[in-house]
Amino acid sequence: MELPVVDLTPYLLQSQTNNFSEKEIKNLCFEVSKTLRETGALLVKDPRCSAEDNDRFLDMMESYFEKPDEFKCLQQRSHLHYQVGVTPEGVEVPRSLVDEEMQQKLRMLPEESQPSLPVGPDPKWRYMWRIGSRPSNTRFQELNSEPVIPEGFPEWKEAMDSWGYKMVSAIEAVAEMAAIGFGLEKDAFTSLMKMGPHLLAPTGSNLQKYGQLGTVFAGYHYDLNFLTIHGRSRFPGLNIWLSNGQKVEVKVPVGCLLIQTGKQLEWLTAGECLAGMHEVVVTNRTIEAIESAKQQNRSLWRVSSTLFAHVASDSVLKPLGHFAEFPVATNYPSISAGEFVELELAVINLKGKSEGESIMANKSRMK
Repeated sequence: MELPVVDLTPYLLQSQTNNFSEKEIKNLCFEVSKTLRETGALLVKDPRCSAEDNDRFLDMMESYFEKPDEFKCLQQRSHLHYQVGVTPEGVEVPRSLVDEEMQQKLRMLPEESQPSLPVGPDPKWRYMWRIGSRPSNTRFQELNSEPVIPEGFPEWKEAMDSWGYKMVSAIEAVAEMAAIGFGLEKDAFTSLMKMGPHLLAPTGSNLQKYGQLGTVFAGYHYDLNFLTIHGRSRFPGLNIWLSNGQKVEVKVPVGCLLIQTGKQLEWLTAGECLAGMHEVVVTNRTIEAIESAKQQNRSLWRVSSTLFAHVASDSVLKPLGHFAEFPVATNYPSISAGEFVELELAVINLKGKSEGESIMANKSRMK
């Protein structure tokens, strides 16, 4: 199955031109909400985010991840739950490794849709860079900490902010369109996102070291945030699961962005949009891309230009509008986004272990 590509241009230009009717815009918004509901993923084309922008970002991150581990670890901030700076390989634990309920669900999938089960923490590096203004007064300061800039990269801040802000803008447009498509107010989602702890979080996977067929770089999991957006990676390997359980290897066209639903959107829609399950694995297509990169003497680090868009930490997660009337809405009780994030981080080993064990025992809050 090929995911549809939605061009955001008509929506972005609707106030400046009369080329698009109100009905056309509404149909486009309905397509966005329908696709997110049915697949948990969406390909978009945003004229503000070019392939050249993505390439510039990937070039810099390849240079960073190629640095010695000792250098990269200078940017590690474990006391801040790795929410800024670098997360070394072997730290983040995929949820499918520790969540028994998730393990039971994935065992019920047909054989052809089974994920590649991880055997330990993910062998990937990640860099967390906050995008946007932070609240001056918040109960979740560690989720809104100052950024970390590595030495020797004078272009770092400008490059990170430039690409990050462009991707947040794309997310905000999709969030507005989804809200309209779901029959909510246009700003139903974006009003909750203001001053959210949005994270530009590129991952780096060393294909020179771990480029064997079947290696799991990111074990089967969902994202805990609102919406996730990726630029096109230079190496394939991302598999997603549609709402019907079908496994799909994603192919992102040049100049397009991939958007995936997160757990916060699931909460706000009372499960109408389930958080999209996905994994990153070395596939046959990855192997082909590795051989091509070797022949061209290119970097063998697989970089994903991922951005996690969040609901603001002090905002409340609860089903919105007509979603609150769904029978299953009681499975999504009111909780501040910051508390929700901290509980989720505990499960995947980015916060205290005891808290992770506590949340796994308290399933009623984290369905």
